[in-house]
Amino acid sequence: MQLDSKMQGTTLVIRALEDRIDAAGAIQFKERMRDLTAVPSTRVILDLASVHFLDSSGLGAVVAVMKLLAPDRRLELAGLTPTVEKVFRLTRMDTVFTIHPGLEAGLRQAG
Repeated sequence: MQLDSKMQGTTLVIRALEDRIDAAGAIQFKERMRDLTAVPSTRVILDLASVHFLDSSGLGAVVAVMKLLAPDRRLELAGLTPTVEKVFRLTRMDTVFTIHPGLEAGLRQAG
């Protein structure tokens, strides 16, 4: 699973560089996220703008990362494509995560 990370002030921004997070890559996604989030930060924003498919395993992996960061940091999401947004809405995970329309909006908004 290709992910890119960079610090923007005190916020760790992680961008998914692949178009899907599914059963085939969910474990790799969690491991890579665990490695990247080892960097100290006050916030973590996961930019999913490039992800066009997310299955239940992918959703489970995102939730697992959220639990990994708790209680010290929250995992915020940005740039959900319509298909991915629908998965979060149908599973009501949109009520669990802070979801920003895009990365820039997430960076402007204080955690």
